[in-house]
Amino acid sequence: MNELWLKTRLYFDTFGQKDQLSEYQLHCLSVIDKPIIKAPLMAIDLEMTGLNPLQDQIISIGIVPIEPGLIPLSIPLSKAQQVMINIDGSVGQSAAVHGIIDNHLSNALSLEQAMEWFIEQTKGHILVAHHAPMDIGFLQSHLLKSHNRAIKLPYIDTLALEKQRLLRQHDVLKEGSLRLDACRQRYGLPTYSGHDALIDALACAELLVAQLNSVGDINKLSVSEFISI
Repeated sequence: MNELWLKTRLYFDTFGQKDQLSEYQLHCLSVIDKPIIKAPLMAIDLEMTGLNPLQDQIISIGIVPIEPGLIPLSIPLSKAQQVMINIDGSVGQSAAVHGIIDNHLSNALSLEQAMEWFIEQTKGHILVAHHAPMDIGFLQSHLLKSHNRAIKLPYIDTLALEKQRLLRQHDVLKEGSLRLDACRQRYGLPTYSGHDALIDALACAELLVAQLNSVGDINKLSVSEFISI
C-alpha cells in the first residue's frame, strides 16, 4: 500500500487528538517506513462469542511478537501472552468453537483493563493476523466501547498475502485453501492440535515468517508494501 497514503490517513486520525489512542497511532507511523525485516510486528488472534463485531464480544486475546533477528525474523516465545476478558452474559454456543466456558472467565480482565493491556503491549508494533479484517474489526469496536473513539489499526493479513501468491499460480482457489492450517502446510509448518488465541497467534506468526522468507530478497521491502488499513 502507498506509504504516503498510509501516513496521511493516520495523521488525519490523530489530528487534534492528544490521548492514548493518538499516541498509539503515532507509534505506528514511526514503523510504516521501516524495512520489513527491521520492523516490530505483533501476531494476534482473538476468540469471540460470535462473528459480528458490533454485537459479539472478545473472550480472549493472544499476542506473539515477531522481531528482527538472524533469520532475519525471530519469534521470542518467552514474550507470548494471552488474556481472558470478562463479558456481559454467557459465552453461549460459541464455547463449542473455542472451548472457553463461563467459569473460565471468573477472574478475567474487564473490557477496559483488557484494552489497556492490548494498547500497552502492542504499541509501536504493526499487527499481524490471519483473516485480519475480522480481528481488527473486533478490536476497533471494543476500543470504541472502552475509549469512546474509533481509530484505524494498520495490519498485515497473512490470508491476503497467501491469496495473492496463490492467484498468481492458479485461476481458481480450492475451498479451504486459505485456512490457517492449509496455508501453513504449504510451507511445511506443523499442525497444532490445540485451538486457542495464543496457539493461533503463534501459528500466524510462524506463517508470516515463512511467507516473507519465500519472497526472496526481503531486505529491499518496506512494511508499507504489506500493510492494509
